[in-house]
Amino acid sequence: MHYVYLLKSKKNNSLYIGRTINLAQRLKEHNHGLNLSTKRYLPWQCIYFEGYFAEEDAKKRESNLKYFGKSYSQLKRRIKNSLHGTS
Repeated sequence: MHYVYLLKSKKNNSLYIGRTINLAQRLKEHNHGLNLSTKRYLPWQCIYFEGYFAEEDAKKRESNLKYFGKSYSQLKRRIKNSLHGTS
């Protein structure tokens, strides 16, 4: 599986979108400071992910979320309770 994920910083609530084939390992890498983009906002929590069989589908979704505000805004509306830490 190929995963597109959304992380939330516990330090300042900033968000990060990424893609991986091993979600648990990738989260560990982020939280150990191995990613320059996320290192200064440790620790991170995975608040959302989507799984895809095809890598190209995951790449396209990641790109849509990162570079097209409408897709990102729709996702944030869909998961608003997760973003704010309520169930």
